[in-house]
Amino acid sequence: MSGAVSASEALLGAVRAGRMGEAAGLLDGMTDAERRACLPALKDLRKELRAAPWDAASRKAYPALHAAGAACHTGAAGTATWLTAADLRWSQASPGVLLHVLGDRERDWLGDVAHRLAERPPLAQVPYELMSGLVRLSGCPVPTTETYVVGWIEQVGSLWQRGDTVLQRLRQDPYTAELVAAVFEIPDIGSRLDWLFGDGPDSWFNALAQLTREGALDRKATVDACVARLLRGSVPSDCRVFLRLLTALELTRDEERERVADWLALASDALSTVASHAQSVLGSLALDGELTPRQLAEMSGGVLFRTEKKLVRAQLVLLGKALRCDPSSAAELLPAVAQAFGHEDTDVQERALKLVERHLDAAPPEVRGEVVDAAEELSPGLRVRAAETLGLEGADRVPEPYVELLPPAPEPARVPPAPDSAVELAEEVGALLASGGDVAAFERTLDGLVRHGYRDCDALAEALKPVVTRLWWVDADPRYPSVEKYFRADPHGLEVVLATLLGQVSTATLHRADQHGPMTDPCVHSAVAAAFNARLWEAAHRLSTDPLPFLLATPTWGSGLLEPDELVARLDEYRRLGARPGETDFAQALLRVRRDDSASSAAAAERAAALGTAEGNRLALWLTTDGPSLPWSSRRTSGVRILLELGELDGVPGEFPSAFQRIGRPVGLFKARAYCAHYWDRAERHHWLAVVPGRRELVAARLLRELSSVAVEGTRGDASVLPLLAEAPGDAGEAVHLGVAYGLGARHPEDRLSAVDALLVLAAQGQLDTERLGADLGQLMRRGAVKPLRLAESVRTAATTGAYATVWEILRAALPVLLADLATDGAAASARGFGELLAVAAECAERTGARGCMAHLAQAADRRGSSRLVTQARRLRATLDHGVAA
Repeated sequence: MSGAVSASEALLGAVRAGRMGEAAGLLDGMTDAERRACLPALKDLRKELRAAPWDAASRKAYPALHAAGAACHTGAAGTATWLTAADLRWSQASPGVLLHVLGDRERDWLGDVAHRLAERPPLAQVPYELMSGLVRLSGCPVPTTETYVVGWIEQVGSLWQRGDTVLQRLRQDPYTAELVAAVFEIPDIGSRLDWLFGDGPDSWFNALAQLTREGALDRKATVDACVARLLRGSVPSDCRVFLRLLTALELTRDEERERVADWLALASDALSTVASHAQSVLGSLALDGELTPRQLAEMSGGVLFRTEKKLVRAQLVLLGKALRCDPSSAAELLPAVAQAFGHEDTDVQERALKLVERHLDAAPPEVRGEVVDAAEELSPGLRVRAAETLGLEGADRVPEPYVELLPPAPEPARVPPAPDSAVELAEEVGALLASGGDVAAFERTLDGLVRHGYRDCDALAEALKPVVTRLWWVDADPRYPSVEKYFRADPHGLEVVLATLLGQVSTATLHRADQHGPMTDPCVHSAVAAAFNARLWEAAHRLSTDPLPFLLATPTWGSGLLEPDELVARLDEYRRLGARPGETDFAQALLRVRRDDSASSAAAAERAAALGTAEGNRLALWLTTDGPSLPWSSRRTSGVRILLELGELDGVPGEFPSAFQRIGRPVGLFKARAYCAHYWDRAERHHWLAVVPGRRELVAARLLRELSSVAVEGTRGDASVLPLLAEAPGDAGEAVHLGVAYGLGARHPEDRLSAVDALLVLAAQGQLDTERLGADLGQLMRRGAVKPLRLAESVRTAATTGAYATVWEILRAALPVLLADLATDGAAASARGFGELLAVAAECAERTGARGCMAHLAQAADRRGSSRLVTQARRLRATLDHGVAA
């Protein structure tokens, strides 16, 4: 026993000192019992090192500890667990050392360890050299797990220093056949290993293709595996890798013919590049007479409804060639061609109609009837043409009047009262912290915190503790400077109130913030943000000094508006309780109180004056005088942008707190910083509209630079505020329309959808000025701030909801600006995507029966060629000349 103890002490000393060679030598002479005896001391050392700082000298023991612990485990499971431990991963022993200390074990045991290591996930980062060395020593079957196969690929593909090729390495590896077969089963392998699958003579693709030609790999199994992986619908990187391999295999015509069903499935449902390859294979077979008309029709049924125009047009070309080669196939193929009549692209519809017109005479009568029925799916303009050439019934009937379909205008929603119990309120606080919330949820929760803090602060704090545990300041020392600085700079929404209730922010910090506002310099957003933040700081400060019974400014409606009767009732309750209103809270209440109904305002003013309090008198005066009018605005340009400057807002009372006085300050374009703290915090912006309800232009003007960035710089997410701007009460002026214009030209689809939602809401409310929006879009496209192709996608989305007339009025005002430049050869930069925009305009004009003329359209329609721009300009001109309605 003493020998075992001395051996254990010697090994532990060598490991502590980081002497790998000495530790390996000691392990070589140990029995299994001696190794097991060493294990407890090694585990204790591992625990000790976990707690050591990263720069501690003792951490040099890690590599030796990694090797010694693996060697001292006598079970395969324990060894594999030790080798892949997360705390040992970054300072582990080399594969050569590990193979040395493990190499004297039984072969079955080594194979068991190898397979256990191979079954670990790739994140475990098990060295491939270790796994392959154990496989070699044990003679066990090669593992085909993801970790082992990925390691093998990386090893074979990255040994550039050997001077040989990938093909030579694969020929020399006895396990190539098994591992190549396993590659096809590894999910998402392309995204991780695409960099290894390069081009050139030494590529994996050429190597594997050569091995199939030599017979080292089973060709049929390899081809089947490639096709099966493509049929599986993998991620694009996987499809790219396996399609390139399939191409490198150079399938024979017999191999292609055997897999017709697979090509049909790929052409219909696979990714675009894979579908294109399948389409070319099937097209070649069809033109050689090795694909029946029925199979070609089946293929067309899938391809013609894909969104990729290149595939659809190629399919129509293929159908045209097949019909010319075999006119008798018209009975099978023309109904397939007619399926394209319902395609969203009118160019595709027109190509299909031309094909039908050319070959319909060779079709039997029943096929003609089927094609004629399908022609009802054509766009209105093409339907008129089809009525003449195909003999549609009802060609002379008067079209039904067009009816615009707009979504219902959003109804105002009341803010529900605050939760009655502290536990329920805590649950709502947790929901807000986790995912945010709208104005109604935020305001009722803030009011609930103030109410319950007034009633029983300790009970509320106890209920809140479980839901705020993830906030970083919860366990921080209140005297720690970063906590005070955090809440001195910004209230961070409800956090400052929560921190106050839990005693994590000092009263002195809250007092300074309440009296002086933020420490940061003002920016273009701070005029509204300062008022929003001031009310939060005041609520938190009053909780720690003189709690408010409830908030006066909690809105009645989700828009932020407050009913005057409700505010009078709250002031009456304050009078009864003898409570002192918060200065900021009362100022916010005045800004929110609704004054558009003179009768109710006068009645409320009379009741407010009867209260006999200073706040009641101020409210009475406020309700009987005109509110601040919207300031003047002027347009300015900044690069490709068009932005707005606002003048001073008149009518803000002098007795308002300083934070609210800033709302009336002018907005200067060139004095504003491009970036500030509010630029990164988008969640707070959604509450700014409720600070000045009924005056959305003030908020929109301050957000215009961010809104322009979604189109000019391609930022993501800034347009999410547009639907809220559209739903907010008040006049929709220049700033709102410019913001929507930028959103319609945004780079990212989610921002464009937000702009479309805003456009439809404004239209449903009767507040959309289509002339103004169209003129703005025309100027922004001319300057290059908005790209026509992005705008085309946006307005097409809006039109397909049923707003064809609205979109037409917008484009009727926007298009002449670009058409004028095009007529003078001055629109080269903006011409890209112009054809798509004209296509949307033509469809809207056809559906609404628009007539008249458009400036400079004739010059575009008379241009030479058959580009999309020219063909759609001709289509629009013909529609406006003749008037076509759906």
